[in-house]
Amino acid sequence: MKKTIAIFISLSLIVFSQITERKDLNCAVENLVEFTSSNLPIVVIDTHGQVIPNEEKITADMGIIYNGPGVRNNLTDPFNNYNGKIGIEIRGSTSQMFPKKQYAVETRDISGEDSSVSLLGFPKESDWILFAPYNDKSLMRDVLAYKISSMLGRYASRSMYCELVLNGDYRGVYVLLEKVKRDANRVNIKKMESGDISGDAVTGGYIIKIDKTYGEDNDGWYSNYRPYSGSTSRIFYQYHYPKPKNIVQQQKAYIQNKIYQYETMMNNGVNISDTATGYPKYLDVNSFVDFILTNEFAKNVDAYRLSTYLYKDRDSRNPKIFAGPVWDFNLAFGNADYYNGWTTNNWELEYLSDHQNMAWNETFFIPFWWKKLFQDQDFQNKVYARWQQTKVNVFNTQVVHNLIDSLVVLLDEAKTRNFIKWPVLGVHIWPNYYVGQTYTDEINYLKNWISARLNWMENNMIGEPTFVNQENDLLPEKYVLEQNYPNPFNPTTTISWQSPVSSWQTLKIYDVIGNEVATLVDEFKEAGRYQIEFDATELTSGVYFYQLRAGSFSETKKLILMR
Repeated sequence: MKKTIAIFISLSLIVFSQITERKDLNCAVENLVEFTSSNLPIVVIDTHGQVIPNEEKITADMGIIYNGPGVRNNLTDPFNNYNGKIGIEIRGSTSQMFPKKQYAVETRDISGEDSSVSLLGFPKESDWILFAPYNDKSLMRDVLAYKISSMLGRYASRSMYCELVLNGDYRGVYVLLEKVKRDANRVNIKKMESGDISGDAVTGGYIIKIDKTYGEDNDGWYSNYRPYSGSTSRIFYQYHYPKPKNIVQQQKAYIQNKIYQYETMMNNGVNISDTATGYPKYLDVNSFVDFILTNEFAKNVDAYRLSTYLYKDRDSRNPKIFAGPVWDFNLAFGNADYYNGWTTNNWELEYLSDHQNMAWNETFFIPFWWKKLFQDQDFQNKVYARWQQTKVNVFNTQVVHNLIDSLVVLLDEAKTRNFIKWPVLGVHIWPNYYVGQTYTDEINYLKNWISARLNWMENNMIGEPTFVNQENDLLPEKYVLEQNYPNPFNPTTTISWQSPVSSWQTLKIYDVIGNEVATLVDEFKEAGRYQIEFDATELTSGVYFYQLRAGSFSETKKLILMR
């Protein structure tokens, strides 16, 4: 791929009437951006004249320039983070109407096969997303939500800002994200094979989603239960993992029946909070608590009915259904002018559960059980307890504002280039409620909205204090690093630990002479219980050690890889 010292971009942007109310901007706008270097990583993609399709992926070349934290990246620098083949296609649904496209990227080897690599310090994988903030003029709503979820101790996509050059054209600020996928470092559930059709093997792992049916390879099933009485719509659950092309009939039958059993209990149950027969039998309740708090904090108009993931591990590892990971927040934090998304009061789940609030032509509704779960007193008490636990270190105005400020500093120079390329400041882009004239206006609106939202949640939190020591206590009492299981292992094993306080935590693997061979965790984590799968496929048989560091705590244990 040819790189030049400077790329001068002359572009014509038509701002269509369906995404703007500014009639005077429905014309060609010429802009010139000089781009030679950045404090952000630089991603350069060359499709060799091919048009990037909606589906399926075409083969292209990609190079990434990243000289490390705090080091300048120049277009003349070598591709030192990645230099190779990719598959690329346009992704998204509604966002496809915007001129700034987002892309699904698959790293490939020279023969065209998937190739797991580490991009920008992320754990190795082959499926990535180049997310394009456009109608979110803060450029940070998705990044902010994923960081909040991570602070709660839940997996959410890692994120890294970058600037994109596509076929010699500067394309603005993008965010490298991890695609929601089964992986030891993403959704850490058991890998499924086509022969896993009975016994414990057929019980997991699975990822299902509730979303629009766009892109290739979609399949799923319709719920037996309507979202509300008299509705002509039905909820469509999609297979996300195993993929529709890979999932076999016995696996389809198992996960469908699991959801059916849960929905039937919620539809017919009298005492739905009973630990033996109610939702605690089916759900990892704490994950649903965190999922709701994150989406309610953001007042996400798409929550529960779109971009909603659920996953289930193998019974022998964990028999419960988990909520998450959270996804898609560009219309959250006061950025939507419909479904009460701009207001800082009321619970979005309750609003979306009332079909009378929905548009006459709406086809995406909340499954009926979300409202029943949210209104259950025992569940509300868990939400209350979690709120009390996290309102100082996570759902705290100053904590969130500090995070926003750090992102503002990071984006300071790149955002200027982005808005020259895409002149959306001061322009209504669907579905903006607020239109700031400057980037500072947009950030101030976001911060003020968050302050008001957190204040409302504090004053109107559901549930009440309880002194009952319920199942799945939220706070561990001390640090514990468990022995990996199985041990010896081949080639995967699970490492579990717990932390009584929030802290930056690292979990690393070393060989017998002290060389680091893998980093499994290196991030801030909230107090809680965790587990991660270690895949040693690339290592040779022998004795290794894993070490957990969290604050002043450090402990090391031995594990044995036996081929």
